[in-house]
Amino acid sequence: MSTAKVHRLPVRAKRSSAVVTDPPLSQRIALVSGANRGIGLEVAKQLASLGVTVFMGMREPSKGDKALKAVRDLGGDAFALKLDVTKPRDIEAAIAHIEGRFGRLDILVNNAGGYFDHKGNSAEADLDNIRGALEVNLLGTWSLTAAVLPLMRRHGYGRIVNVSSECAARTICAEKAPAYRVSKAALNAYTQAVAREVQGSGILINAVCPGWTATDLGGAGGRPVAESAEGIVWAALVSELEAGTGDFYRDRARIAW
Repeated sequence: MSTAKVHRLPVRAKRSSAVVTDPPLSQRIALVSGANRGIGLEVAKQLASLGVTVFMGMREPSKGDKALKAVRDLGGDAFALKLDVTKPRDIEAAIAHIEGRFGRLDILVNNAGGYFDHKGNSAEADLDNIRGALEVNLLGTWSLTAAVLPLMRRHGYGRIVNVSSECAARTICAEKAPAYRVSKAALNAYTQAVAREVQGSGILINAVCPGWTATDLGGAGGRPVAESAEGIVWAALVSELEAGTGDFYRDRARIAW
């Protein structure tokens, strides 16, 4: 989360020997975690408005009727899915459901997150908060990504977007939110590692910083959620000719880790 100037770097495209043809938007299936509100909900809206079928991961889908309706009202297909990324059974059931219904998954947006510990102190070991941040922001993403990769490999196409933060890379957040910052730094390291492992498979895996956004997590004063979600949606749909893999982006521009 940041209002600081974006440090733009040249975008380097890393292509496999044979660039995979992107499937039509109307045939792409997406899963967005933490999609009941905030950036996740907005990402689901924008994807659905383009014709992508969207599964909206929520810890309590029974409370997500309003969010689901907001996405469906845009004309796209959307389905609420029970998904707590800290629970292996939820992940297994969610992926099995998507596979059974469509036989494929083209897009994963790892948006579920939290634990922006405003009053945290690095000199103190608040282990409950630290473990919570790592469990959601790192291990949840890691587990969900591992679960979807076989589906993406099957068709030789996939886009995985890990929603991260520039707080992980710089001193933008000053001394605030140490558990959050460390968990996002670990997420960035994971993004680079797994992207290298699947390079050349037709699957692009990148991290995206949405910037400081006016949500329940970000608080008042941030930019509109639609503006922040746009860069995530771009990375979820990007062609291999437009972007690399294992990179960090903000507003479509590659930034330093």
